[in-house]
Amino acid sequence: MPRKARQKSHTGIYHIIYRGANRQEIFHDNEDRLQFLQTLEKYSTLYKVKIYAWCLMSNHVHLLLKEGNEDISITIKRIAVSFVKYYHFKYNTSGHLFEDRFKSENVETVEYLLTVVRYIHQNPLKARMVRAVEESGWSSCRQYYQLTSITRFVNCDLILNMFGEDRTTAIERFKEFNETVNDDRCLEDVDTDRRRLTDDEARSVINRIIGKIEIAQVKSLPKENRDHILRKVKGIEGVSQRQVARILGVSQTLIYRA
Repeated sequence: MPRKARQKSHTGIYHIIYRGANRQEIFHDNEDRLQFLQTLEKYSTLYKVKIYAWCLMSNHVHLLLKEGNEDISITIKRIAVSFVKYYHFKYNTSGHLFEDRFKSENVETVEYLLTVVRYIHQNPLKARMVRAVEESGWSSCRQYYQLTSITRFVNCDLILNMFGEDRTTAIERFKEFNETVNDDRCLEDVDTDRRRLTDDEARSVINRIIGKIEIAQVKSLPKENRDHILRKVKGIEGVSQRQVARILGVSQTLIYRA
């Protein structure tokens, strides 16, 4: 069945999510994160895309943006293709890094625009990666708060102007809104509700998958047998590829390429 065409946003504003294929990690270090942000800035500048918010998680990316002078799907694909080339060159890998089709939703109202901004900024907080939204260096929150920020390309004016004409007052009001405890739901993204398995729990599930084989033996199996197991294991709900690599004693690259 052919895929349903994306419905165009009347405002031209979209909430976009890039996700790692099989929920794999797409950023292994800060160099990877910086490379993605540089790629985002490059193509948003070239094609006149306005970035209103962003957040980099380990295995997915949130973007809030306004379409530029080409179809947003094309721009998003340009960014993905460029980053994947960098990734494959750096890690000597091949194949899919991102899911075949990025997720998107239209942002048609001011109320929902503000909801998405807050949702994106609170992603690391709800995932318990930080204790306060501004502690994450890998979102646009710090630029909104006029703190030291990795990026300066986010268009903060549209949002902050909704909170007042005086910029200092607007930032304080925005901070209050941005940090409000909430049950915001955007783009059916339920990652923050999924509980990560502990290593012991993950080990138990892996043992059920591999049967009579000992965990310590997996890394020494013939490639075909090992890859068959790795493909099953990396699909376990609530287990990260980094966790799998640690438990099985293999590299994340080996898991990715399986």
